[in-house]
Amino acid sequence: MKRQLRLLAIIVTGSLALLAAQGRGSRQVEWLYYGGDPANTKYSPLADITVQNVERLQIAWQWKHWETPLGQYGTTPGFFESTPLMIDGVLYVTTPYNSIAALDAETGKELWRFDGEAYKLGQVLSASGWKLRGTAFWREGGRLFIFLNSRHRLFSLDAKTGEPVHSFGDNGVASLTDGLPRISDIKHATQSSPPVVYKDLVIVGSQVPDRVQVADPVGYVQAFNARTGKRVWTFSVIPQSPNDPGAETWENESWRTSGHGNVWAPMALDEARGLLYLPTSTPSSDYYGGQRPGANLFAESLVCLDAATGKMKWYFQTVHHGLWDWDIPAPPNLVTIRVNGQRIDAVAQVTKRGDTFVFDRVTGKPVWPIVERPVPADSDVPGEKPYPTQPFPSKPPSFVGQGVLLEDANSLTPEIRAMAQAQMQKFRIGPMFTPPSLKGTLQRPSQGGGANWGGAAFDPESGYLFVRAANSVGVNRLAKNDGSDPLVAVAYSNVFARGGESVNLAGGLPLVSPPYAVLTAIDLNKGEIAWKAPLGEGSPAVRNHPLLKGVKLPDRLGSPNSNGGAMVTRSGLVFIGGGDTYFYAFDKKTGKEIWHGKIPYENTAVPMTYRTRSGRQFIVVATGAGAENALVAFALR
Repeated sequence: MKRQLRLLAIIVTGSLALLAAQGRGSRQVEWLYYGGDPANTKYSPLADITVQNVERLQIAWQWKHWETPLGQYGTTPGFFESTPLMIDGVLYVTTPYNSIAALDAETGKELWRFDGEAYKLGQVLSASGWKLRGTAFWREGGRLFIFLNSRHRLFSLDAKTGEPVHSFGDNGVASLTDGLPRISDIKHATQSSPPVVYKDLVIVGSQVPDRVQVADPVGYVQAFNARTGKRVWTFSVIPQSPNDPGAETWENESWRTSGHGNVWAPMALDEARGLLYLPTSTPSSDYYGGQRPGANLFAESLVCLDAATGKMKWYFQTVHHGLWDWDIPAPPNLVTIRVNGQRIDAVAQVTKRGDTFVFDRVTGKPVWPIVERPVPADSDVPGEKPYPTQPFPSKPPSFVGQGVLLEDANSLTPEIRAMAQAQMQKFRIGPMFTPPSLKGTLQRPSQGGGANWGGAAFDPESGYLFVRAANSVGVNRLAKNDGSDPLVAVAYSNVFARGGESVNLAGGLPLVSPPYAVLTAIDLNKGEIAWKAPLGEGSPAVRNHPLLKGVKLPDRLGSPNSNGGAMVTRSGLVFIGGGDTYFYAFDKKTGKEIWHGKIPYENTAVPMTYRTRSGRQFIVVATGAGAENALVAFALR
């Protein structure tokens, strides 16, 4: 009898434990921020999809946004780069034309849409065209509000209906340009990244098209009251008076006429401390600085602001007097790491140049030494004065190849190597930071990076930072302004170079060896590379190149698409698009690729994940461009 009672107790206890586990598993888990959290870790505590069952992932539903080319406005929607939010069972997803829709998170059914009508200003002049990567929310009085930064306007929307909140701004909309100096044409100021919400402030950066190199608009970071839509503070990356910090680094008071330096990438927030982190861009023009001698603070810098006031706390400039379009394109990651036994609340910033800069997030002190080193500073471009030194982090190592030397030539075969070296010698080559030239300078990473806007994901359990990067070479060639382009006023610009030649060999064969895209895990506790893995199948043109007939190539050549980034889960998986038409899962500990699934179009965004009330975990990623697009939701079958 006692044995039977013990057996019954075991069965009951086991059943209760199973029910408790099922109860835990069925709880809704949201994705409240573009980067998963204000710190931008892109980490999820979900563990329903695991290394063991990821092979069972399949597409559960798809949703297609409604935008197409509009002849009457001369517009074409760009890449579908949105990372949705999931709040209380609803997905909030932005579209290339800076509009927004609400979807049922279980089925993908559209609940409402709001048209921001940003296209009525005509085509965005940015080379990458229309995009908006996400949105942000705010709660007050039991209501949920969604903020849409649509080109030159900021909308407050009721999350249930998508209707403008009439008490905000002018009947639901606040201007992002009214009252700002150096904004001569609202068409030259737009938005591409989501707002940040701190307490009752909505904070937005700006995108200033690189194409505009005359009467350059300045890129402001602005905070607005979430209730009223009134502007609370502004911060200009470029000093606006001789007494502003950093003005002395713009020789000849060139801050007066220089523009851009904006924050077009997403920002990160230390909510508890009220600290906002800005990744800033290159001043105009991207490749010629003759009209702006000096280091040019606070461009190409990581800047920490007091989120309540917009006052600067500290900064670090990653590129002095930028000439390579190596602006900081990605949101910083706020991380907690342990270095030499010491716990550090840090901020890690990945860059186009292929380095990771790591600082104490409160003081700005580097976690590992950063050394100023001499770099090539001779230029054949009249008026140009390249900066003689640049900062190099001692740790972690770079996550992609840097500089172009003859020994870097593609070595898939001896014939290809000889051809690549011959092609290299047509240009100026050298180590990283070799200046642009009239002859044309080869730079690696290319103007697209290195890392790009997809940024990095952080796993708090291992201390690993996961970043994708393109291993590609670009041409940096300038020519004298011939007056043929009314949007360009600088003396020398790439606009007039008109070289036209591809840096690649005939048939699209790259100058350097594969892989052409890599996913890297950086151990931030040690400042070391934990692992690297090639990412993506690679170009069919390369794989089928006649010079490679009979050559055994790796399964993954790497696809150097700079769109999107990684997301990591507690279950041990890193999810990322491969720059091709596949979505991938890697083992976060080893870098082993353990699954890939077909997607309808090329990956164009950072994925996100959530669990609905039904207990089902979904992984969602945007794909495609223009009218050829789909938001794809994966779940276990």
